[in-house]
Amino acid sequence: MQIRKLKILISFILIISLLPGIASSQVVVEKSKDKVVISGKTYYIHNVKKGETAYSISKAYGLNVDELVKENPSASKGIKEGQSLRLPVVTLVKETSPAQDDSKVNEKLQAVEKPQSVVRKSMADRQKDETKFIYHKLSTGDTVFSLARKYGVSEDEILQSNPGVDINKLSVGSEIAIPRRQFTTTPQNLEVSEKEYINYKVSKGESITSIAEKFGITVKELRKENRGVIFPRVDDYLRIPVAKVAEETKKEEVKKDTLIASIAEAREKIAKPAGFTSVGSLTGKYNIALLLPLYFEENAKRSETDSSQIVKGKPVKRIIQRPDQWIYPESMTFLELYQGILIAADTLRAKGLDINISVFDMTWDTTQAVALINSGKLDNMDLIIGPVYSHNLALIADYAGSKEIPVVSPVPLKSNNALANRPYLFMAFPSLDIAQEYIAKRVGEYYDGNFVLIHSDTAGVDKSIGEYKNKIFKELSSKISYDDIKLKEFIFYNRSAIGNDSINRLEHALNEKSENIILIASEESSVLSETIMDLHTLSKKYPIKIVGYPAMRNIDNLEPKYYFDLGIELYSPYWIDYGKEDVKKFIRTFRAKFLTEPSESSFAWQGYDITYYFLSGLAKFGKRFISNPEIHNPALLESEYDFSRSTDGSGFENHKLFLIKYTSDMDVKMQKDNKVMDTGNN
Repeated sequence: MQIRKLKILISFILIISLLPGIASSQVVVEKSKDKVVISGKTYYIHNVKKGETAYSISKAYGLNVDELVKENPSASKGIKEGQSLRLPVVTLVKETSPAQDDSKVNEKLQAVEKPQSVVRKSMADRQKDETKFIYHKLSTGDTVFSLARKYGVSEDEILQSNPGVDINKLSVGSEIAIPRRQFTTTPQNLEVSEKEYINYKVSKGESITSIAEKFGITVKELRKENRGVIFPRVDDYLRIPVAKVAEETKKEEVKKDTLIASIAEAREKIAKPAGFTSVGSLTGKYNIALLLPLYFEENAKRSETDSSQIVKGKPVKRIIQRPDQWIYPESMTFLELYQGILIAADTLRAKGLDINISVFDMTWDTTQAVALINSGKLDNMDLIIGPVYSHNLALIADYAGSKEIPVVSPVPLKSNNALANRPYLFMAFPSLDIAQEYIAKRVGEYYDGNFVLIHSDTAGVDKSIGEYKNKIFKELSSKISYDDIKLKEFIFYNRSAIGNDSINRLEHALNEKSENIILIASEESSVLSETIMDLHTLSKKYPIKIVGYPAMRNIDNLEPKYYFDLGIELYSPYWIDYGKEDVKKFIRTFRAKFLTEPSESSFAWQGYDITYYFLSGLAKFGKRFISNPEIHNPALLESEYDFSRSTDGSGFENHKLFLIKYTSDMDVKMQKDNKVMDTGNN
C-alpha cells in the first residue's frame, strides 16, 4: 500500500511540474543564443537555471510542454538546474520577449486563483463548439496527463482549450473541452526539393537500415547524404538521392524483364480460354492423397469422463457414453472438405475416370509428415491435397516436388511464402497480398474521398500494413497528385483499454463534407466487430463507405444488420450462385449422402472444386496442365481459379477474388464492372 501511495505521489508531482502557474513567483527565462544543427534541424541549447520550469522555458521559446518533452524525454520526470535542453527553433511563430511571456504567465496565474464559483460559471457560460472540441465529463482519477494520452493531444493543448479554468479543482461530472485531434493528410511524407534528392520524413518505427532498404540504397550511401545522423528521430527529414533510386529501379525492371523472358521460354505460350472449358468424357486412372486433420484417434473415443457433479464438496467422476452421431469438433471443418472431395470423385467417375483416394490423418505434429514421407505411401500419387498447416505443407511440397507431384493447399494461409522454390505447390486461396491489390484498385475509383486506414499494429512491426499503404498511395497517385491525397491512419485500441471514448477518437478521422472510405486492415474479430459497430453509429452523421478484407465475411459475433445498413463491400475467394443447376445438384447429392446441407462457408464446396479442377485438368491435358494451369477453366461451384507464378521456380497462387456487396434490401450481391450482379441469394 505504501508503494502504491508513493507511485501516486510521484505521478502527482510529475503532472504538477509540467502544469503552468503553480509556483508563487515566476522566473524570467532568458533565451539562449547558442544554436546547433542536428540531423538538418536547428536547435537552441538552453541551460536550466534555478526556478525555471518546463512550462516557462517552453513558452519563452514559442513551444508547448509536449514539444519540449518530445525533444528531451528525460524532462518528463522533471527538469533540474544545470540541465541542458535542446529546443527546436520556431520560425513560423512570431517570437515574444521574455517580459511578454512573463506577463502571460501572470495572467494565467491570476486565472488559476479565481474562486471555484467563478470557474464553474465561466465553464457554463462558454458556448460549445463540437466541431473543434470533445466535451469530456470528468471521472474520479482523471488528470490532464491521463486525458492527453487518452485523446492523443498534448497537455498544453487541453489547458489552452480551457482558459481561466483550474482543471484540478473541478468536481467529478464537470465538463472540460478536449481539442479534436488534427490528422495529417499529406501522403508518404515525400517532398522533392531538388532534382537530385527527395526529402523523406521519418515515421515511427523506422530506422536508418529500414529506410535505406525501402529506397534500394545502402546504409553507407544514406549516411553520406545525411552527415551526423546515427539514429534518425521521428519527423526528422533525410535526403534520399533520386538518381540512385532511379538507377536501382531500372536494374530491378531489367531483372524482372529477364525473368519474364525466362519463364516464357520454359512454358508453353497458351492463351487462357475466353469462356469455361467443357469437361465431357474422360479416361485414366488417378491416385490422390488427402492429408487432413481428421483426428481419427479422438473420434474413436466413444466415451468421456464427467466430473461436473459435486457430492459433499468432492467431484464425482462418471463415464458417459457418446451418441453414435458425435464427432470431434476440431475435425468438422475438414470432414466437410472430405465430403466435398468424395462427391467430386463420384462426379468424375461418372465421366469415366478411375479414382483411388487414400486418406491420412495429419494434424499439427511434424513427425506425422516425416513418417508418411519415409513410408513411401505417397510415391505413386498423382495429386496431394493438404496438409493444412504451413510447416507440414512445406515438408510435403518439397518431397512431392522431387517426384513432380502437384500439392494443393486447400485452406487460407497467412502468407504466400511457402510458394518460394516449390514449383509444384498450389495455393487455392489468394493471400492477403492479393486482396490488398484488389482493394487498392477498387478504392482508386474514389480518389477524391477521405481515406481512413484502420489497423491495430501499435508497435509498427507489421510489414503488411506498410505494404498496404504503399499499394494505396501508388493507385491514388496515378489519379491525383500526392498533395491532394487524403489518407489518415487510425490505430485501433480495444474498448477495454480506452472505454467508450473509442468512438470519439474514430470520429476525429471522419469528414462531414466528403465520402469517408474506410479500410480496415485487420483480420482480428475484435477489431472488425468493434470498428463496424462504431462506424454504424457514426454513419448517421457522416457519409461512410467500407471496403474490407475477405475475413470480414466470416465474423460470427456481429449482427448482419450492420453490414446491410453500411453497404459493406469486400473481396471474397468464393461466390455461390444458388440458381445454377450444378449447385442445386450438389446440394441434393450432399443431402442424400450425408443427411444435411452444406452452409455457405462450408469447406465442402472448396473440396469439390479443387478435386474436380485438378483431376479433370490432368485427365484432359496431362502433365503440361501442372506447369500451365491457365489452359483449363471449368465451371466450378464457388471458385474460379486464376493460378499464376510470381517468379520462375515458385509455386502457383490463385489470384481470383469476387467483389460482393451487402445491399440495403438485405441481400448479398456480386459486383462486376462496377455494376451489382444479382445472381441469386448468397
